[in-house]
Amino acid sequence: MNGPVSAGTTSASAAASTLGAAAQQSGRYFGTAIAAGKLGDSQYTTIANREFDMITAENEMKIDATEPNQNQFNFTNGDRIYNWAVQNGKRVRGHTLAWHNQQPNWMRSMEGNALRQAMINHINGVMNHYKGKIYAWDVVNEAFAD
Repeated sequence: MNGPVSAGTTSASAAASTLGAAAQQSGRYFGTAIAAGKLGDSQYTTIANREFDMITAENEMKIDATEPNQNQFNFTNGDRIYNWAVQNGKRVRGHTLAWHNQQPNWMRSMEGNALRQAMINHINGVMNHYKGKIYAWDVVNEAFAD
């Protein structure tokens, strides 16, 4: 069927100039994972800042990074990513509160109620630290199979 382009179709001239802007045209976001160790790389941060409107910490908010020793939380690198994102007008998605692949050594031999309590403590500790700051969380990663 030939005819005029419908009002809902975006013409090439109206196309967004970045990936994030293109996603926003349809009410979506376009995100990327950021590694804290790359925040000093200007090419990396320039591209991330220009193209994306949602940032996820690559590994820095995962359980082994945020609670490397039981009841001893460390948010240094997660906060570095969060602060960079906010300073650059980005929202932050948290990833991940529980994942077998990055479970800290102190937790690996736990089971039953001890493991459950450790997970509750961990989730509460991270949630309290980032309360009101994180847009959304991937709570459990690959719960059933890789």
